Amino acid sequence: MIATLQAAILRIAELGGPVVLLLGALSVLVLAVVLYKLWQYAASGVGRHTALQEAIAAWDAGDRAAARNCLGRSRSYLVPVVAMALDGQNDAARLEAEAEARFARLESGFRFLESVAQLAPLLGLFGTVLGMISAFQALQEAGAQVDPSILAGGIWVALLTTAVGLAVAMPTSVVLSWFEARMDADRVLAQKAIRTILSPEGRRPATDARATPVHA
Repeated sequence: MIATLQAAILRIAELGGPVVLLLGALSVLVLAVVLYKLWQYAASGVGRHTALQEAIAAWDAGDRAAARNCLGRSRSYLVPVVAMALDGQNDAARLEAEAEARFARLESGFRFLESVAQLAPLLGLFGTVLGMISAFQALQEAGAQVDPSILAGGIWVALLTTAVGLAVAMPTSVVLSWFEARMDADRVLAQKAIRTILSPEGRRPATDARATPVHA
């Protein structure tokens, strides 16, 4: 198996050169980061905030006991932030900072995925340019006896690096967009939770629509 893998790597290196090998290594790293982020999101309960939302709704309605009961059932990573607010922390800036610290931990690795999505096509293009240079050098060395197959073979090998670069960049960009969308939704939820707990509907003074103004 090891010999077969080595032969495949050597074959890829012969066709696409070191650029394809570099793109292959990047694709392995991207896969490792994506798998880790999926596990991290699942363990942290990203996007799964049903019990947390029920706790916020109960607190907003003035049912403190139900709110704490629902919060105890939640497995969301935002539970500590909401618990701080329920326990009397009324500094919105402090609560938002606590939430952002948790978002930053879950967003680690995004910069790497973004860099790969941007650089992979450029690396592929760089490999294509190098391949075209080699193809035209071979064509020049052939002199008067030009074989079109030499040029055609050099061109398709050169274009291989661009195809590999795009194949690495496009899935990386899609996965990164999905991760970012999940975090954006959770950030909106955290903002709503903090504001709702600090200013619940149940604490607002009721207004009597039947009250008539007093004239002096």
